[in-house]
Amino acid sequence: MARLFAFLRAINVGGHTVTMPTLRAAFEGLGFDEVETFIASGNVIFTAKATRLPALERAIEDRLEKTLGYEVKTFIRTADELVAIARYKPFAEAKIRAAGAFCVGFIAQPLEAAGKRSLLGLKTAIDDFHTHDREVYWLCKTRQAESKFSNNVFEKTVGVRITFRGANTVAKLAAKAGAQS
Repeated sequence: MARLFAFLRAINVGGHTVTMPTLRAAFEGLGFDEVETFIASGNVIFTAKATRLPALERAIEDRLEKTLGYEVKTFIRTADELVAIARYKPFAEAKIRAAGAFCVGFIAQPLEAAGKRSLLGLKTAIDDFHTHDREVYWLCKTRQAESKFSNNVFEKTVGVRITFRGANTVAKLAAKAGAQS
């Protein structure tokens, strides 16, 4: 049994309101155990027998589309991957502390060279980016509301689906992963 962490796109944003009991029931309906949600923004922790992550992601996406009536892109990370993501420091610690926002974006596959170039083309005086494996790190020097960057801007520019979480949320989930792994 593997302890896994699902990051769902389009949960409780953009007019899509989903209760956490509904989300847990969808995951339990797929045969997953120890299902729990973490804050109401599409973070689900669960245990599964299967460990083929792409197949699990597709099964979850199919179930959620049937349950909710719209596409919910799903990105799964193992407990060990999540701990490594939280520990990874793409920017100097002083820059992270001074930032208005520091977020981690989850994608399905590492960006290819063209995708990385497109992402770095979005860099501004307040927004900086870094990629590592299947994550995109976004450092916003001011408040996010002052930035022109968003999920939609990333997806239109890079051509890849993504969901972002604040680094503090990722760290809290990684602490849960560390306690479980």
